[in-house]
Amino acid sequence: MTLALGLVAHVDSGKTTLAEGILYTCGKKRTLGRVDHGDTLLDDRDIERERGITVFAKEASVRYKDIDITLLDTPGHVDFSAEMERTLGILDTAVLLIGANDKITGHTLTLWRLLNTYKIPTVIFVNKTDLIGTDRSAIYESLKGLSDNIVDFSYAQNSDNREQFYEELSLCNEDMLNEYLENAHVSDESIKNAFERRELFPCVFGSALKLDGIDRLLDLIIDLKSEKTYSDEFGARVYKISRDKDNVRLTHMRITGGTLNVKDRLGEEKADRIQIHNGSGYENVSQAVAGQICVVSGIKNSKAGMIYGTKQKEQQPLLMPVLSYKVTPDDSEDVNACLERLRALSDELPELNVSWQESHSEIHISVMGDVQTDIVKRIYHDRYDKEIKISEGSIVYKETIAGPVEGIGHYEPLKHYAEAHLFIEPLERGSGLEFASDVSTDELDLNWVRLILTHLKEKQIRGVLTGSLLTDARITVIGGRAHTKHTEGGDFRQATYRALRQGLMSAQSILLEPYMEFVLRVPSESLGRAMSDIQRYDGSFEAPFTENDMSVLKGCAPVATMFNYSKELSSYSKGLGSMDVNITGYRECHNTQEVMETIAYDPEADINDPSSSVFCAHGAGFIVPWYEVKDYAHVDCSDKINKMTGSALMEDNEQAMSPVRNIPDYTGRERTISGEEIEQIYKSVYHKSGEELLPYRDMSYFKKEVSYKKPEKEYVYKPVAKRDSYLLVDGYNVIFADEGLSKLANDNIDSARDALIDICCDYQGSKGISLILVFDAYKVKGNPGTVLKVNNIHIVYTKEAETADQYIEKTVHEMAHKKNYDIMVATSDRLEQVIIYGEGAARISSREFMEDVRRERERLRSEGYIS
Repeated sequence: MTLALGLVAHVDSGKTTLAEGILYTCGKKRTLGRVDHGDTLLDDRDIERERGITVFAKEASVRYKDIDITLLDTPGHVDFSAEMERTLGILDTAVLLIGANDKITGHTLTLWRLLNTYKIPTVIFVNKTDLIGTDRSAIYESLKGLSDNIVDFSYAQNSDNREQFYEELSLCNEDMLNEYLENAHVSDESIKNAFERRELFPCVFGSALKLDGIDRLLDLIIDLKSEKTYSDEFGARVYKISRDKDNVRLTHMRITGGTLNVKDRLGEEKADRIQIHNGSGYENVSQAVAGQICVVSGIKNSKAGMIYGTKQKEQQPLLMPVLSYKVTPDDSEDVNACLERLRALSDELPELNVSWQESHSEIHISVMGDVQTDIVKRIYHDRYDKEIKISEGSIVYKETIAGPVEGIGHYEPLKHYAEAHLFIEPLERGSGLEFASDVSTDELDLNWVRLILTHLKEKQIRGVLTGSLLTDARITVIGGRAHTKHTEGGDFRQATYRALRQGLMSAQSILLEPYMEFVLRVPSESLGRAMSDIQRYDGSFEAPFTENDMSVLKGCAPVATMFNYSKELSSYSKGLGSMDVNITGYRECHNTQEVMETIAYDPEADINDPSSSVFCAHGAGFIVPWYEVKDYAHVDCSDKINKMTGSALMEDNEQAMSPVRNIPDYTGRERTISGEEIEQIYKSVYHKSGEELLPYRDMSYFKKEVSYKKPEKEYVYKPVAKRDSYLLVDGYNVIFADEGLSKLANDNIDSARDALIDICCDYQGSKGISLILVFDAYKVKGNPGTVLKVNNIHIVYTKEAETADQYIEKTVHEMAHKKNYDIMVATSDRLEQVIIYGEGAARISSREFMEDVRRERERLRSEGYIS
């Protein structure tokens, strides 16, 4: 039998000391290591030994009474809770440590909730009972605050207290109660079953440092654990990504079925090596069997939480950072290089959520607190020999929707085609995102449905209120259409992303912010001040009570208002007050409008998440705004949506939320409905009396009549300063539009590219403009994008999954908003011409551009500049 045993605890409860005691007791170590001596087996990193805390989860294999145990020591500090949570999905049994000198802290309550969520049978080990003044009965009574089903198994060893032990067991579930009433005892099998179902939580007292109680703990765990059966079909769950001293990427996983051999395929990749780890040491093996925890190298696309083989559901993490930080590289490092390095680091720390803020050209990461911030900077320096600066944190907001909505995306520039229909519906708070499909193969081929789901899962879906990540929603593929000749994979990416955005623009969105529960202990004379502060910070609390001559307040509040309240508390309570905090998840934001105004996000100006669709007519593509897409869609999913919702609410919602349009009045003639009328309709239909109107978006979005008022002051004309001129050239579009370059490209594309670069350099020198030449590199896997300066022009090779069209559209949008450039784009892509024209840029076809190049060359030749 194999057993995955995890140790979880609040920081400084003695968890790593207990791990050392278990390793010593099982014969894995000959001497006991100590945290304060820096010689423990599992805390082997320098940053862990320097700080005296566990930062990374580590595993070690031991054998006890013919049972193979993989021991996992997890971080106890709240800043590394996400690392701890990742291990819970692979555990058979958990040991929750509580220090005899500690109270039940907020973090301990969080651990208890997580163990319940992951349904892990749990044994409680009360540590440090060797301390003077330890009151076992008081500690045992306080544990009942976690669960009434916690039972002290010390009674089981003492025949004098056996009856009391059975009485306590009988209160845990009905089966044991009936058995006790009939037989005056409870069988071992009933105890095992109750433990497996989390209806019983055995408790053991001891001292890890003195090796007291460790034998009892291990014996109890072995006695209570039933042997697990595994499927013959291969399956594995990844719980961690790390790198060894040679920077080799390692995938830590538990085999949940079948076997894994060296050179076996995991998805599209092969397992080069399989190792069994013991702290920093390891043993190479040729095979890992079901139940084992192993480390595999050679896998580059794995991530924490990924499932291989069997159809298991990925668990959405519950503990995520609520603060976002700006990262600034030092002067010697390029910002793109820093971004890629941080993204590589986020494989090991997924909670970092590394993102590039296009609007401010900044790198942002999310971390759990100040200690993790220091650790990230240290790891980055040790690995890359570079320094980074991390600014003060800001709140990480999220968004969800209030009701179900359909999202439609259509992408049909010339010789491309894809349409996707999504059904987006809200879920309970804390559910995260779920993806599903309700499309038959008669409606859309299975390969396209899978591709849509892949694009949904890989996308960081942002809301429309503040651009924050979407959460607590299920997105179902309900329809779509492809073309037998013109549809490519990238077409469905565009259609899917546009469908997402169109649906969110049509929905009623809700802004969410993180909330925290707190336990506030203050002297009685400071109670009034504390209650007043909580109300002032938009918090709430239960009735206060007294505990050990201190007044206690329990409540909850937004993290944004009370995150740093402990400093204020210490000041007015003269150091006597204390505050335990526990982040509980996201709730509706208490100051939505204020946050929206501060962030000032414009969803329709976000070119990375377009809400419009692209249709084709008479051989030319044209843009359809989000509020008119349904009228142009080629697939009708209204019957399916009505079955899913039970009503035709969606159509009513669209009509009420669409911008200004012509509608028929009671005479049958069309008239223009104003923004004010729309707002009144929206309030009367969707706003219940006494409730705050949930913001859809700022009502100033709707068009309003504007009256002209003559200026009071006469203005004198002043010549406008000369503006800089920019020419952006779509490289491959020009190459294949020109006969000479196209022939050269057929022989050698590199030669054609070099020839165009020389042409552009000469053209720039003659015209005196700033020229940017853009080449597609979107199919180059892992390509971060490159910008080179060759002679007098800039050459851009786009990053992976970004076409030259997308780069040019984004650049034109950014430059046009600065309003101090004259911009021209050379391309023959009709759709791109439409888009850049809408941004205020001039356009010239690739053929016209090459003709102008030749005319300019003839002019220079006639004037004697060239021969």
